[in-house]
Amino acid sequence: MIHPQLQQLINLSIVLLLGKYVAHVYLSWITILFILFFTLSVEYLMIYLKEKQFIFFSFSSLSTAIGVMLMLVTPHTWIIMLIIVLGLVQKHFLQWDRYHFFNPSNFALMMGLLFFYSDAHIVLGQLGDEPWLVGLVIILGISILFRVDRWIIPLVFSISYLLLQYLFIVSSDPVLIMEEIIYRFYSVSFIVFILFMLTDPKTTPQKYWQQIFFSIFIALEATWLDHYYGFRVQHLFMSLFILSIFVPILTVEKEKNTKQQLFIVTAILLLLVLSAIIYIEIQPPYYFEMDG
Repeated sequence: MIHPQLQQLINLSIVLLLGKYVAHVYLSWITILFILFFTLSVEYLMIYLKEKQFIFFSFSSLSTAIGVMLMLVTPHTWIIMLIIVLGLVQKHFLQWDRYHFFNPSNFALMMGLLFFYSDAHIVLGQLGDEPWLVGLVIILGISILFRVDRWIIPLVFSISYLLLQYLFIVSSDPVLIMEEIIYRFYSVSFIVFILFMLTDPKTTPQKYWQQIFFSIFIALEATWLDHYYGFRVQHLFMSLFILSIFVPILTVEKEKNTKQQLFIVTAILLLLVLSAIIYIEIQPPYYFEMDG
């Protein structure tokens, strides 16, 4: 049986391929291949700096690059390359006992918003909303989620998100109807986020009860941001950005002194993350249309 990281890469490559030919993925194949080659080069540089040898083929780095390309729109290829580098650097050097604080793709996207807000935007339109493509993505997602034991996260998140959006958004807005919330699930990119980015084994809890609370709090944080700032696609990614930093605390089992150090590191990261999110939120919202 193939490695889960290879399966994840195959799944995302299929989504990228279909998105390029039947939806609105805007990057040319030459640009896509160049970014993938660049990503591998940077990844192997990071591996060599850490291990002093090349010990494995990094499927996950290519998945990171594809995730960024599927979610980000920018006229500048160098921005995509730079934020991928930032995502890979934090993956290799911002760890605790080999557990990651951030999903590399999500971290890269947030860095794009933080440093290049005027030129880099997260959008959910590149993959369109064809029902058959939604169904295919769900099948691809399910095929790996049971292997990595993360199937409960998208299930609980989806139920919690719909319920919380109804209670705190739809019920307080006489113009908004529940069908508009449900329609978000027709976006292929929205499903990709839920099934592939939200369920990264390296940045999600292992125990079922922890996964349930993790999923609920992701939905709660996104809904809270929607309530106070209005719906923005970035709120989903911000919620993951905040909550993933607490996963090492739930996962790492160490002696008391080491645990205290982890709490201090987590508190510092939380302060930095909140500062970044506040800065991004005070920027004017943008409106982006994918017209094919």
